[in-house]
Amino acid sequence: QVQLVESGGGLVQPGGSLRLSCAASGSIFSINAMGWYRQAPGKQRELVAAITSGGSTKYAFSVKGRFTISRDNAKNTVYLQMNSLKPEDTAVYYCNAGFSLYRTGDYWGQGTQVTVSS
Repeated sequence: QVQLVESGGGLVQPGGSLRLSCAASGSIFSINAMGWYRQAPGKQRELVAAITSGGSTKYAFSVKGRFTISRDNAKNTVYLQMNSLKPEDTAVYYCNAGFSLYRTGDYWGQGTQVTVSS
């Protein structure tokens, strides 16, 4: 089993920034990809960004140029730097870990609330 512990959510004004962190522990030998999903009320869960251990990334079109995903392999930690936040970014953000950049992983964090409001 893999455990994912998230931090960094909160309330920010439009145009502000937040950085989310997710640390993986447990049986992490099979983890190659980590990323972030989000789910807003009444909407489906969607992929925000993901990254492999080699540094390959993918982003949702809606966050390109504003969000940056990074990974510290030594610490088994993934980060999501969120800049120029918009009210539309308001959601619960979930860390995810698995094998492939192109498939949802089997492991999830507990979720952290991000609220963008004036």
